[in-house]
Amino acid sequence: MAKRDIIQIDEDKCDGCGQCVVDCEEAALQIVDGKARLVKEMYCDGLGACIGGCPTGALTIVQREAVPFDEKATEEHVKRAKEEKPMPCGCPGTLTQSFSTVSEGGSSTGGDNAPKLTNWPIQLMLVAENAPFLKDADLLIAADCTAFSTINVHSRFIQGKKLIIACPKLDNAQFYYKKLIEMFKASDIKSVSVLRMEVPCCGGLAHIVKEAIKESGKDIPFEETIIGIKGAVVSEGKTPLIPELKS
Repeated sequence: MAKRDIIQIDEDKCDGCGQCVVDCEEAALQIVDGKARLVKEMYCDGLGACIGGCPTGALTIVQREAVPFDEKATEEHVKRAKEEKPMPCGCPGTLTQSFSTVSEGGSSTGGDNAPKLTNWPIQLMLVAENAPFLKDADLLIAADCTAFSTINVHSRFIQGKKLIIACPKLDNAQFYYKKLIEMFKASDIKSVSVLRMEVPCCGGLAHIVKEAIKESGKDIPFEETIIGIKGAVVSEGKTPLIPELKS
């Protein structure tokens, strides 16, 4: 094997945010056990497109002996990655539903402590790209941990929105990125709010969503709220429209 440029990952610095997975057009990287990993040497072109988005500096390009970059094999790999979608479980509980907030007795519920959820399913893996409840929706995409880290999540964040939850560190970031692109293309979503934790790896969720909006070609307002690990709101506010989408 000859020496060539190839990606190197410092596992001590990697926080598993998944931004590099989204940025790698060759699908050469995956998050495995909470860390970025090189799938196969022949899929890495050594150009370093994945480096710029890494928030921790865990990625560098080094020159070492490695299997040569195989453009044809990489194209086939990328094609397979786009076609192979993790399948929902198929159980009745994944049936798409949109509903009003009602109690088990059938009467409308009220008050700050009442549930505000009006759609099912909520896990991004299970939500169809063209789910009817997404049409004209104000969408909240929340990191899994947020529901358990702060109080009154329903009344403060879910009320008036359709909810989707995801984990940017432990789930398949590349799959979610591709799925969100198709979701934004297929549905006339009015706005997207991201609710995520302050830990660095959770920033990958906002990154994935913003990049998916950009790639979809839609002009969707974006807002991000960050929750501290002690439950306080660290920051919240609207993000200006992505420059590339301005006319």
